Amino acid sequence: MVTAMFCSSSPPITSLLYPKAQKKPNSKRFSSLRASLPVSDNKLKVEYTPWLIVGLGNPGFKYYGTRHNIGFEMIDHIARATEISMNTIQSKALVGIGSVGEVPILLVKPQAYMNFSGESVGPLAAYYQIPLRHILMIYDDMGLPNGVLRLQPKGGHSQHNGLKNVTEHLNGCRGYPRLSIGIGNPPGNMDMKAFLLQKFSPLERKQIDAGLEQGVEGVKTLVEEGFSDSISRFNLGQKYKFHTV
Repeated sequence: MVTAMFCSSSPPITSLLYPKAQKKPNSKRFSSLRASLPVSDNKLKVEYTPWLIVGLGNPGFKYYGTRHNIGFEMIDHIARATEISMNTIQSKALVGIGSVGEVPILLVKPQAYMNFSGESVGPLAAYYQIPLRHILMIYDDMGLPNGVLRLQPKGGHSQHNGLKNVTEHLNGCRGYPRLSIGIGNPPGNMDMKAFLLQKFSPLERKQIDAGLEQGVEGVKTLVEEGFSDSISRFNLGQKYKFHTV
């Protein structure tokens, strides 16, 4: 487990997720997230670094199902697969707390609109003491074919205003992981903004739904194994998913 922290005197995972000065909602839920090492020293414990998993989008029914809200959809899929309830409001965001295996995760849907997503991500990362390498951003990418996904340990903002704002609120640091979800390019001379706020065609919707299911497995693998060979194979499979021989 590449993201595990081995320690003999550090606080339990509940204090990592909820500083002592704050109330610890559902603290019993996290009591089982502390795993034992396969050694005879019972004082030595393993604690897993939490992940902050953020989907970018716009709040409100008006934007539901549009290309620019694919980050929100990915969070919803992960929440269902992990049985996490998105029932907490914090830092202008809808938040769900749970785990993937032994690893605690926080699922986040910022509610301050796309261009101000950092107003949620920055404070949440600071409050829960999440290291940059464990802040996964999920967003739409016009540079990828519709339904194709890509997991990267870091990168630029690709002219994505949501990512730009997040980076600004992370002190300009860009070294956070990202899952980009392809939505294709605007056809002909179609306005980019109109394209982003457009819903998918039936064929595109089918590709997106398949991609979201694959994305859930990719995120779960990332959380439990880090950027391993499994992620490399995931990216390779995505690259050629629509190619036939």
